[in-house]
Amino acid sequence: MKRLLYIIVYSLLWVISIFPLWYLYIKSYILYLLLFYIVGYRKKVVLNNLQLVFPNKSKKEHKAIARKFYLHLCDLIFETIKNITISEREITKRFRFENIELMHRYDKENKSVLLMCGHYANWEWSNILKHHVKQKGYAVYKPLANPYFDTMVRKIRGRFGATTISNKNITKELFRSANRKINSITLIISDQTPKLNAFKHRDTFMDIDVPVFTGTEELVKKLDSIPVYLQIKKIKRGYYSTRFVPLTENPKDHKDYEITRMFLNELEAQIRETPQYYLWSHKRWKLRN
Repeated sequence: MKRLLYIIVYSLLWVISIFPLWYLYIKSYILYLLLFYIVGYRKKVVLNNLQLVFPNKSKKEHKAIARKFYLHLCDLIFETIKNITISEREITKRFRFENIELMHRYDKENKSVLLMCGHYANWEWSNILKHHVKQKGYAVYKPLANPYFDTMVRKIRGRFGATTISNKNITKELFRSANRKINSITLIISDQTPKLNAFKHRDTFMDIDVPVFTGTEELVKKLDSIPVYLQIKKIKRGYYSTRFVPLTENPKDHKDYEITRMFLNELEAQIRETPQYYLWSHKRWKLRN
């Protein structure tokens, strides 16, 4: 039954993905109208998050941000589906790296990189990075319960050469690569909510006290890798500009959780500048004090 469901869903997504993006954005706008005005998908969560994070903004301003967020969310859904068949040429044109030479320098210096990324803009298209670098590429993800859909996610995210690896296996794999003197670039979504009673540190995120994920920083220090913030900016519909922002080149010189704080500062700056591109439908502040 699971296999049949997978075949049906994947076939449907594949057919959708072969349409040009201009056509998919028409469908995205229709989906936006449906989700925001009719279904109200997680609308209460979104507005509550915006009221919590931006208490000085009016309800009218919160709703305006929410509308822009839902339109971006629908675009993101179709851009992720497009990832199934999009060509290297097209995605390279739409997802540009401003300072890729920094990754080349780290490779020459035999330094591995851990990219710290937030649920901001379009992190899914960052899988094209492997097309631009020589280093071994890893994308960390949380495995899905359905093995067929899990395979589908790994296949889509690994289309351009990166290895999609579970959060449970990444530490072992990175140490194996380091022992073999293989330089790597690893992408980790680092603004996720830690499990209750399983976190090591609390900090403020958008001025709200919450548990924070520190796993990326721990890996950085154990491996003596370079922590880099992946700053993704949405230029216009379907086009993104990405810049690598090194947080430090000497991670072991920093006290515990300082690197995590640096990452949060970078992400917060982007959220405050253009809040509509953050994933407000996620219950990020549910464990707040």
